[in-house]
Amino acid sequence: MIVDLPESRDPISSFEAGHKLTEELVKQKRPFTAILAFDDLTAFGTIRALTKAGLRVPEQCSVIGFDDVATCALYTPPLTTVRQPMETMGATAVGIVVDGINAVLEKRETSALHRKVAPELVVRESTVVCSKNVHRWTDPNFFA
Repeated sequence: MIVDLPESRDPISSFEAGHKLTEELVKQKRPFTAILAFDDLTAFGTIRALTKAGLRVPEQCSVIGFDDVATCALYTPPLTTVRQPMETMGATAVGIVVDGINAVLEKRETSALHRKVAPELVVRESTVVCSKNVHRWTDPNFFA
């Protein structure tokens, strides 16, 4: 199942959207075992909504964020997240821009560049091994 976050320039809106969208998922009464959120704030909203619905994270639903903001390790439960190598990405971007500027100043050809950097999965306590996740809240009495 894929749910899109609404467009917003308000950084707090992702928490609220994660909360609201997770409430809507739970109301659909279609069991799921994990949620991969757009970012860590969305994941925090997701955890709040799951808890409010009586679902335990990670025992009944694993949650993964994206970005590894400072509060991830302090949240309850500590959030599993995907960390991007921001310093490497920034240095690479600056290098590409400087090379492009130098190419123009030196009147030489330049071409578009594409660089890939590997993210890192930071495993914390908001996830459990998938084999333990299967059918955790598929009991029909859960929705009674």
